[in-house]
Amino acid sequence: MEHVVLLPAGQLGKNFIPSPYLPDGKDEFYLRNSQIPQPHPAWRHLRADELEQLVKNGNTADNWDDVLVTDEFEPAQIKNSSFFGLVRLGRMRNQILEHHDMQVPVGITNSRIVSCDIGDDAAVHNVSYLAHYIIGNRCILLNIDEMHTTNYAKFGNGIVKDGEPESVRIWLDLMNEAGGRRVIPFDGMITADAYLWAKYREDKGLLERLKDITQKQFDSRRGYYGTVGDQCVIKNCQILKDVKIGAHCYIKGANKLKNLTINSSPEEPSQIGEGVELVNGIIGYGCHIFYGCKAVRFILGNNSNLKYGARLIHSFLGDNSTISCCEVLNNLIFPAHEQHHNNSFLIASVVLGQSNMAAGATVGSNHNSRANDNEVQAGRGFWPGLCTSIKHSSRFASFVLLSKGDYPAELDIPLPFSLLNNNVSQDRLEVMPAFWWLFNMYALARNTWKFLTRDKRIRKTQHIEFDSLAPDTAEEIFHAMRLLEEWTAKAYLRRQGQSPDSRSADDLAALGRTLLCSGEKGVADLEVLGEKMEKSSRKAVILKPIEGYQAYRQMLLYYAVKNLLSWMQANPQAHFEDLKTALQGPRCRDWVNLGGQLIPAEDVDRLRADIRDGKLQTWQQIHDRYDQLWQRYPADKQKHAWATLCSLWETQTLTAEQWKEALRQAVQIQHLICQRVYESRKKDYENPFRQATYRSSEEMLAVIGPLEENDFVKRVRQETEQFQAAVQAVLQRG
Repeated sequence: MEHVVLLPAGQLGKNFIPSPYLPDGKDEFYLRNSQIPQPHPAWRHLRADELEQLVKNGNTADNWDDVLVTDEFEPAQIKNSSFFGLVRLGRMRNQILEHHDMQVPVGITNSRIVSCDIGDDAAVHNVSYLAHYIIGNRCILLNIDEMHTTNYAKFGNGIVKDGEPESVRIWLDLMNEAGGRRVIPFDGMITADAYLWAKYREDKGLLERLKDITQKQFDSRRGYYGTVGDQCVIKNCQILKDVKIGAHCYIKGANKLKNLTINSSPEEPSQIGEGVELVNGIIGYGCHIFYGCKAVRFILGNNSNLKYGARLIHSFLGDNSTISCCEVLNNLIFPAHEQHHNNSFLIASVVLGQSNMAAGATVGSNHNSRANDNEVQAGRGFWPGLCTSIKHSSRFASFVLLSKGDYPAELDIPLPFSLLNNNVSQDRLEVMPAFWWLFNMYALARNTWKFLTRDKRIRKTQHIEFDSLAPDTAEEIFHAMRLLEEWTAKAYLRRQGQSPDSRSADDLAALGRTLLCSGEKGVADLEVLGEKMEKSSRKAVILKPIEGYQAYRQMLLYYAVKNLLSWMQANPQAHFEDLKTALQGPRCRDWVNLGGQLIPAEDVDRLRADIRDGKLQTWQQIHDRYDQLWQRYPADKQKHAWATLCSLWETQTLTAEQWKEALRQAVQIQHLICQRVYESRKKDYENPFRQATYRSSEEMLAVIGPLEENDFVKRVRQETEQFQAAVQAVLQRG
């Protein structure tokens, strides 16, 4: 096959759509014309005086009859440029466009334009090759080497155009390097879609329908032009090929942008900066990609960022996330993820959001196996600490914090809000349940507020549960409490010289519950061992099991009362009996985090069945179902909260006295939260090593501010007062 093909003169800008793919009675511009914003401009041919002026200005055209203009056309604004094929120009006057103190005249200079539509008052200067693009109004295109669209452009969507083989389809290998969870990317895809597609791989009917739905969502006809929305600025770039660009987008100094959709709007403008190379991707609204980043086969959710040389490959980065410097391969990352350090590494994982990767963290080293089909699954709030290394395959409950260490074997940590430590000196794994609640309340309480504050999205297609205490974490806590009960009972029986194997799981749980709740002397000294938490023969020791167990109970009670209190506030005339009647029912024990949105598993199963059976035939209909479930979610959560409180009281329903006691305990817990938030922050002020860098306490306070004036500390105190007042009002209702 020839590498460079020689064509006859006069072909440039012609026959954009190959004849086999041009419908009968249509010309090569029929799709281009359908893309023009309504109403169509009143284009006309050049007048003789205009043509004369254009030629005097050093302009050439393959055929001047193919250059169309509007009545507001000043030929003096076009200089030293060449035109090929059908070129249609909008209003062009002697005016100046200004952007960030850069001023350029409206017009076209030193450029080659091939079969393009250029909007009103646009500036195109030093563009060596601009072909098959529709440029919006007031756009600035400056110093671009190559910007063109092919007749088979897909703009990052994983579809196949007419006449193309299946082998050209773009897939994303999410969660797994071997491709066993691959999905087809498309403009509008959210993390819920990707997880639904990647997770339920045994559901072959679902997979076939999702592929079919995606292919049908986009037109497979050849001949669509690339588009640049109104008031975009693209300058000092090398190559843009098959890129669809939304309005008000700012692109400067990019090396290569190929096969992309860049969503942007006046309310949520996106920006792409110097040295960036992006290939085969979808970029959400309000995104920022700067300073040498590389991304290949990727989706970037709304209001997300890549910075400082980050590498994102075969990955989906959810909304409200930032990745800087590091390498991220084959991942599905739910919203609100932070990863800022050059020497961190994340591979083949699903991270369920609200996560943070510290410097030196290496998550997913696959050198412990000959195969590359291993995975990491991390719950919400996953936080591996400095210089942490973990192996495939590992699984973590929500809000697990890993202390610095090289964890030598695969892990399965079912205890949420826990601290994990690799104790090398004693050759054991240590897990402290409920660590966040016990010792890091400031960070835990601040999480929900922080994520809500950082959610700058206007288009909130992906619904997100930001509260750390929600149905998913509540069920994890119930499971963790059961494990602590069984493990504590086994530790007690071993110390008594008895074999735990002779007891049933329920008997062990009952004994453990008694031990953990009674505070019996000697229980605190038990060596409680976790089971199946690490693929090794060394011990997995549970630290502070009694404190952790009691903290879990506090967390469940607080979660339950807080949500039930919301129901009472939304129903100001309701009494306890009304609450019970409205919310009574069994506890939903299985919840799915679908991209950040929590949905009962039975509803996800119903969703899958409706897709499989053809009841949901488009992605919009699937998203509408997400919306319906999100509208129902507050009620679902409140019903779960009621059932949670019943489970804590070990009863089918609550009495009025039990409800009042729960309210009183919740107030005490709220005060405990307020106290621990203050104490957590106070440690920073009392730490002598932190004080060592200051000449005096006055200097320290001038730099970091007084503790009593800390905005979040004051916020929690105010919330505590409001919570207590709300409880008091409910208690008075009866």
